[in-house]
Amino acid sequence: MRLLKVATCNLNQWAMDFDCNLKHIKDSITRAKEVGAVIRLGPELEITGYGCEDHFLELDTVNHAWECLKEILLGDWTDGILCSIGMPIIRGSERYNCQVLCFNRKIVMIRPKMWLANDGNYRELRWFTTWKQKDQLVEFQLPPEISEALSQTSVPFGYGYIQFLDTAVAAEICEELFTPNPPHTELALNGVEVFLNASGSHHQLRKLDLRLRAFIGATHTRGGVYMYSNHQGCDGARLYYDGCSCVVVNGEVVAQGSQFSLKDVEVVVAQVDLDAVASLRGSISSFQEQASCKTKVSSVAVPYNICKPFNLKMLLSSPQKIMYHSPEEEIAFGPGCWLWDYLRRSGASGFLLPLSGGADSSSVAAIVGCMCQLVVKEIANGDEQVKADAIRIGNYADGKFPTDSKEFAKRIFYTVYMGSENSSEATKTRAKVLADEIGSWHLDVCIDGVVSSLLSLFQTVTGKRPRYKVDGGSNVENLGLQNIQARIRMVLAFMLASLLPWVHNKKGFYLVLGSSNVDEALRGYLTKYDCSAADINPIGSISKQDLRTFLRWAANHLGYSSLTEIEAAPPTAELEPIRSNYSQLDEVDMGMTYEELSVYGRLRKIFRCGPVSMFKNLCYKWGATLTPSEVADKVKHFFKYYSINRHKMTVLTPSYHAESYSPEDNRFDLRQFLYNARWPYQFRKMDELVQEMNGDRVAFKETGEDGGTAAGGGGMGVVAAASGDPKAGF
Repeated sequence: MRLLKVATCNLNQWAMDFDCNLKHIKDSITRAKEVGAVIRLGPELEITGYGCEDHFLELDTVNHAWECLKEILLGDWTDGILCSIGMPIIRGSERYNCQVLCFNRKIVMIRPKMWLANDGNYRELRWFTTWKQKDQLVEFQLPPEISEALSQTSVPFGYGYIQFLDTAVAAEICEELFTPNPPHTELALNGVEVFLNASGSHHQLRKLDLRLRAFIGATHTRGGVYMYSNHQGCDGARLYYDGCSCVVVNGEVVAQGSQFSLKDVEVVVAQVDLDAVASLRGSISSFQEQASCKTKVSSVAVPYNICKPFNLKMLLSSPQKIMYHSPEEEIAFGPGCWLWDYLRRSGASGFLLPLSGGADSSSVAAIVGCMCQLVVKEIANGDEQVKADAIRIGNYADGKFPTDSKEFAKRIFYTVYMGSENSSEATKTRAKVLADEIGSWHLDVCIDGVVSSLLSLFQTVTGKRPRYKVDGGSNVENLGLQNIQARIRMVLAFMLASLLPWVHNKKGFYLVLGSSNVDEALRGYLTKYDCSAADINPIGSISKQDLRTFLRWAANHLGYSSLTEIEAAPPTAELEPIRSNYSQLDEVDMGMTYEELSVYGRLRKIFRCGPVSMFKNLCYKWGATLTPSEVADKVKHFFKYYSINRHKMTVLTPSYHAESYSPEDNRFDLRQFLYNARWPYQFRKMDELVQEMNGDRVAFKETGEDGGTAAGGGGMGVVAAASGDPKAGF
């Protein structure tokens, strides 16, 4: 037997905080050595943090990474252990995303990334170059200060593997695993038995299974030990990296780290038998045949044994059941951990949430409550870093610290119900009950006086006073009156967030939390600069359907029973007067259901459908209940409002990324925000298809609502203001 103990890790790094990141790296190596591991794998770009973005273009970023690596190599951290450490490196005039493989205070080789992640949330080609010379390892001249400190002038650089006396080890960096022809295929045929995958993979609902299946598939038919390391936490932007570092042997998961955690460092250890890898490969005839005519991959020889012989005291890691969280748990724990990192690293003293008593803001409140529960739980488990952060943020004194989540919430969480004459007693009561269950410091504020003052000012300036539609007003008046209420709430929220800590003799400021969901953003069913405008938004990339399921789960599992009643209530903006024969409802205002919105969103983004291809797909999906003409009308209605409201994405609150059809403009969904909302060519094509499908040969009408020309599309502000959509205007 060739026994090998390996360690991989989840690290909560912070982009550009080199002290923080270096501390976590050293801590993880120390823990790995303490348990006898001889290989330690860290996440991609762990020295700098993954999310540095255009800071990667600065020479300082690369120089500081070298300085940190030098500090690691000059100490005893790499003595007797192979450490794979991620950092950016400049070779000549090119910048590479690299794994630096270190052993016994020397750099053994540098492995640059060959295939970069460059879609969705990722822009690696903006900062890095792909390594294209696969046929050889080249010599890389180390920077003078590094060379002098290590007494090492150059190091092999490129695609290759490390050949120890008793096994071979190679790196495969993040995206490379998911390419059509991943490196591990060729490396396995060259005898590599241990694969090191350093990654920067973000959380997305229901995504983890895809990742784990890739690890399992990599070794199921080829054999091997596949080690995976990932970041975990918010490193400074919209993404939450969801850890789940693991070790897979011959297609079986033998060790798995947490997906959501407040820990800064988590080390996952496994002890494996490499003879099991050799045995599997030797039993597969096709593997041996292909290995006999393989393309040779370059290697670096290290004359050292890293395996141990048979020893009954060294227990092998056994296959285990993979741990998956339900989508409801993912919504609770992912954004909850993201909020904690944002809170403790921003310098803020807490959160303020406009709590309307509706599903969206109640979901945000429940997530903050979950965050408080996680903090208290980690402190009880002995996490000193979480304890220190909680004491500082909660302003505890005399050796006290959080022991009760409701008491902690009272210190760091304000909720405020900003009611108007159009608000119902039911939503007001629901907001108060939920606030009491969570423990937040709750305010009930009436905004009618401010609204009246603004309308009086408007009347003084113009001589006119707008009326609601139910009172005989026009669509323009109705929309304007609703937007006034919404925007007053934004201004009031930021005022309270900045001044309430002062009122209560607390230090610092509070972050305002947004509560618009991904479907509302997609449809534009929000007022620009209302309570959707906030500092951060934990649910901005979560669908309404998932949030309602989460509310039912949270009522039972987080102890907030009032969420059951909140989930059952029909969604309403409560911006228009309530009458005996009229009550404002979101889905009626939008002209579509939230379920339909999710369908439109997935077809638009994930399946890359324009109006015509969306129409064709929906004819199949909805054809049993709707005619082609009805499907076409729904698609046109969606694209009209998507277009006239796209401009709102330019100011959308930075949102936790959780859904693959998010319309978020700044990173994920890069499209224009000025459209011809009539889509004349596309809608005309749809009408032609409808006529063909209905057997109607009537001549196609070139003008009208679906006609027009691109030049005559009209300004989006005019279209939005005239739409009658309560949340459509600027």
